[in-house]
Amino acid sequence: MPLSPPVDREDIHTRRIECRGYRRADGLWDIEGHITDVKAYAFDNADRGRIDPGVPLHDMWLRLTVDDAFQIRAVEAVTDASPYSVCGAITSNFQRLVGLTIGPGFTRRVKERLGGAEGCTHLVDLVGPVATTAFQTLNPILAREGRNAPLTSGSPARRPRIIDSCHAYASDGEIVRARWPEYYTGSGSKEGPAG
Repeated sequence: MPLSPPVDREDIHTRRIECRGYRRADGLWDIEGHITDVKAYAFDNADRGRIDPGVPLHDMWLRLTVDDAFQIRAVEAVTDASPYSVCGAITSNFQRLVGLTIGPGFTRRVKERLGGAEGCTHLVDLVGPVATTAFQTLNPILAREGRNAPLTSGSPARRPRIIDSCHAYASDGEIVRARWPEYYTGSGSKEGPAG
């Protein structure tokens, strides 16, 4: 169901984020994100001159190359358009993500390495959707191939990380009860309120 009809309004700004996941021939995975910001009106910019409607103010790319365990093996960041000519100079700092593992605490670790003047707000914002795309890319393939997908695999000794990550995967919800009954905490469980 779409949003309700809006009141009369004027188009001002459009941000687009597109992310794609790829399986590489060498066994690694490329997860790419592209972010653009465009205005619906023309304006003057000190570094670029006049920027016409629909011409990107921001046009940036990020590629994370990860392994099956979601460890970042390589990073590429590119700034094709920005409001200031100095913006693209910071992209080399994104190499600081190499070695990190996408999982719990990832966002905090990214901000520790690339927060404030150490990074680019827009590229750092893109890291989150790229990380989510990594899970959407790898988990179904690894599960289909019978390999452990770090987010959804679990055993009595190891609780799947996806549990309690959102409403659908609440530990007291029906999805967890059906898929991982040993971790179900709802009514009727050993640990649940009625248990």
